[in-house]
Order: sequence, then structure tokens, then C-alpha cells
Amino acid sequence: MQARIADFDREDAQVLGISVDSVPCHEAWAASLGGVSFPLLSDFHRRVSAKYGLLWKLHNIARRAVVIVDRAGRIRYIEIFHKGLPDPDRLLAVLRATGATAPKKGRGIE
Repeated sequence: MQARIADFDREDAQVLGISVDSVPCHEAWAASLGGVSFPLLSDFHRRVSAKYGLLWKLHNIARRAVVIVDRAGRIRYIEIFHKGLPDPDRLLAVLRATGATAPKKGRGIE
């Protein structure tokens, strides 16, 4: 996602990374990638994962997924990834199709 963050910004979308890992794990992961410019949030107590139906209780882990939430807090889209990573082009198309965001008018990349 980091390589395409400007594309998400143009759609007025906020990218967040959320996992059940601890903050130190997030810091180490981000450092291994050379850093990321989007927030990484720890769901160490699994509340967010459970709320979005992504907690795999048997193993006490969260499924890898993309959740698109609109400004009113409504879930507009969920996709679980068993293998691989989400395709940014597909996610941008879903953002546009769901109407969850609107492109910023008159703004270029800052």
C-alpha cells in the first residue's frame, strides 16, 4: 500500500494498518520495509478484529482483510485474503464503486 499511498490520498481515503500484533512488532515490521507513512494500529486485545468478524477464535488471530468504512462509520466492503496481498488498483476501484470516498477537488499530490 505504501507505494500507492498518493493514489488513496487523491480519493480522500485514509489507509490504516491494523493487526493483533503489539506496537513493538509494528515498529519492527515498518522498519523492515524502510518505514510506512500510514498509521499502524495495534488490536492487541482483538476487539476490532472481533467487531468486524475477522477474529479466528480457534487460533486467537485475525484474518488478513481489507475493510472499507465510509465517513458515517458504515462498513461498505470487506474482503478476506487467505493468500497474497490486496491489489491497490482493485481497492481503488472498489472505493470509487462504493462511493465511500470522493476525489479531492483541485488538489494535487502534496
